Amino acid sequence: MASSALTANCISWANSQLLHPSPSSSSSSSSFSVVLGFSSKSITLKKKKADSRVHSDLHSPSFHHFEKKIHQNHENPSVKPTKTHLLQWNLLQRAAAVAFDMAESALIARERQYPLPKTADPLVQIGGNFAPVPEQPVRHSLPVTGSIPKCINGVYLRNGANPLFEPVAGHHFFDGDGMVHAVSIDNGNASYACRFTETQRLVQEKELGRPMFPKTIGELHGHCGIARLLLFYARGLFGLVDHRQGTGVANAGLVYFNNRLLAMSEDDLPYQVRISPSGDLETVGRYNFDEQLTSSMIAHPKVDPVSKELFALSYDVVQKPYLKYFRFSPNGTKTPDVEIPLEMPTMMHDFAITENFVVIPDQQVVFKLQEMITGGSPVMYDKKKKSRFGILAKNATDAKDIIWIESADTFCFHLWNAWEEQESDEVVVIGSCMTPADSIFNECDESFKSMLSEFRLNLKTRESTRRPILCQSEQVNLEAGMVNRNRLGQKTRFAYLAIAEPWPKVSGFAKVDLSTGEVKKYIYGDRIYGGEPFFLPTDADNSANEDDGYILAFVHNEKTWKSELQIVNAKNLHLEASVKLPSRVPYGFHGTFVQSKDLMNQA
Repeated sequence: MASSALTANCISWANSQLLHPSPSSSSSSSSFSVVLGFSSKSITLKKKKADSRVHSDLHSPSFHHFEKKIHQNHENPSVKPTKTHLLQWNLLQRAAAVAFDMAESALIARERQYPLPKTADPLVQIGGNFAPVPEQPVRHSLPVTGSIPKCINGVYLRNGANPLFEPVAGHHFFDGDGMVHAVSIDNGNASYACRFTETQRLVQEKELGRPMFPKTIGELHGHCGIARLLLFYARGLFGLVDHRQGTGVANAGLVYFNNRLLAMSEDDLPYQVRISPSGDLETVGRYNFDEQLTSSMIAHPKVDPVSKELFALSYDVVQKPYLKYFRFSPNGTKTPDVEIPLEMPTMMHDFAITENFVVIPDQQVVFKLQEMITGGSPVMYDKKKKSRFGILAKNATDAKDIIWIESADTFCFHLWNAWEEQESDEVVVIGSCMTPADSIFNECDESFKSMLSEFRLNLKTRESTRRPILCQSEQVNLEAGMVNRNRLGQKTRFAYLAIAEPWPKVSGFAKVDLSTGEVKKYIYGDRIYGGEPFFLPTDADNSANEDDGYILAFVHNEKTWKSELQIVNAKNLHLEASVKLPSRVPYGFHGTFVQSKDLMNQA
């Protein structure tokens, strides 16, 4: 759903292991040749059985739209770089490239002796409508059923993971290259385009004609993961690849701030994407807020609807400080980093804001890179760790006054909103509590559950309570969605959340009354699935009623293999219009809407 920040940090960690191995790592990673000995100790590897096959909800017909000119031969994974790039290399670099390609081929051959877990099997992770699509230039005058509401003028954009190259080894859905899908609406007329976000990673791999950067989740497991990191680092030493300008995929979040559309994943800086007058998309480049931002940024920054400031976090999985907090003024001026004290690096995909505070989840899914040395996964559930929320003043200049409040066995991949209730000295947090906590990253037998929950954090007693918002008879997995963003950080009544069933597909969305637990469902239909429901208020600045607005969602019919954008009235959940799209839209991640009046002021 969102990418982790492993790759860039793992490179420096792998370097330290290569040059200064610790005693615990000496037996398995003290030299490059030992690592390439391909120990089969990894916890994810089992001896392949004859005719073994992975079964899951994703095991539907796979449509891999990889361009033929870059299509990898599955039987010969060691594809040489393009001739154009070879001409730029000196003799030493060419010799090194050949040696590294041979090592990689041996590594892949070794990996293919064992079945992949479902969380890293490309046949599962990018099967069916999770499979990638090629770019599409702008197509205008799309067929519309019904009538697009007159208040909707602008561009709906949604990000997603869309690998350019066919994977040669393990691949997790979160590992794909970022692609933005855009539907422009102008007085009832609609157009569509989709483009890759031209990250530094993607640009280099396109030049080389093959995947070269490690897959954060799909490949960085056990000894093979260490070997891939060392191969990548060695290629960097010889100038064959360059990780200094970022390794991120920019495939998760989208935010429009300070006249810029930013695509992001927490493994890198954001990338600015420009929307052309025709509705096409163009990557401007990696954006560091005029050299103010020197570290990665979380994929879910928050824009305060009142102050118009942008609030964000940055986490590091290798060295302290593991977490930093900062904010930007409406004109893009950054505050100094506030270092948040954490004992270990924690998976922190999202956070929340209130009128006066930021709410920081420090939970039980953590990064332990040393687990790779013993053959395990660096992303793991730590049952000994205590989950807690940190409450920090928005204008804090240091973390000395942060209030930590424990919340047992809590893992929320997303937090939908938070607000203050001064009469009870509480901060109320709304999130979906996920179990098993690491089910997205590691294969497990326990069935997935995502329970919409209310957390009450008492700032005086420093105690917490948690309650499920839905009654037992109404319980359904709710993941991906939002509240009315005009009310972010304020008490809200409604949340619009994806019904993540059959997991990991989305069969519809739910409008949930957070105070009463009442649920109204909108189901897309037989074998029709979608993604994140995006709430667009009727009035872009404020609405008299919180649910005055429309839900926008890309949906895909797995019977006809056609995709469309549906526009649903948020008050009564009636379908107002559907825009028929000229090409398939894979299931993806998060989106935003840019009003037509804002398009004129793009930086």
